Amino acid sequence: MADYKKITLDGLWHNNPALVQLLGLCPLLAVTGSVVNAIGLGVASTLVLTGSNLTVSLFRHFVPESVRLPIFVMIIASFVTSIELLMQAFTYELYQILGIFIPLIVTNCAIMGRADAFACKNPVGASVLDGLMMGLGFTLVLMILGAMREVLGLGTLFADMQLLFGPMAENWKITLIGDYSGFLFAILPPGAFVGMGLLIAVKNIVDARLEERRKARKPKSDGGSRRVRVTGTIN
Repeated sequence: MADYKKITLDGLWHNNPALVQLLGLCPLLAVTGSVVNAIGLGVASTLVLTGSNLTVSLFRHFVPESVRLPIFVMIIASFVTSIELLMQAFTYELYQILGIFIPLIVTNCAIMGRADAFACKNPVGASVLDGLMMGLGFTLVLMILGAMREVLGLGTLFADMQLLFGPMAENWKITLIGDYSGFLFAILPPGAFVGMGLLIAVKNIVDARLEERRKARKPKSDGGSRRVRVTGTIN
């Protein structure tokens, strides 16, 4: 029986593909100059991850071991192509901004890794949940890093959200720092590396604090059982 709570916590925190497995860092660091870019790539990756896990799990008993990885690549490529065509049709400007990083989802190690390590060994329900939670965990890291870089680099938040959500999102932009000349380092690749390092450090600190609290709540052992000598007559 699949442990759905563990699968959820692994995807969102304990085994987060970006913060723990350190997979998919190339697109993560490249496109997180703003929140809208991060959401766009995160949603695309989540859909591909969930769909590929579902398909791999459905056909796991019919795929020969010798051609397993090529078939996984074909499945993932099919979903990526579908997402790419949808983005061209409905969010073309955002698709142009994300550029080559949408097709490169095919080679994302996080997606291939979940198909090979989890979906091909587990039932459909658990595989779909694993793909969804891993995708959401990846997307959350993208969004947080994108928000950090957008605020520090441009002084705004949620700029150009209409590229993803249409005309209704034109007024979502929040200007946090007026007459801000910008911090170029934050929106360049070195800023992405520094921001990612800070997020990993924060997670490690939180994990260490949680472990300390868990140990503090754990009841202390009294040293084990002791032999007691009984004298006299027992009736």
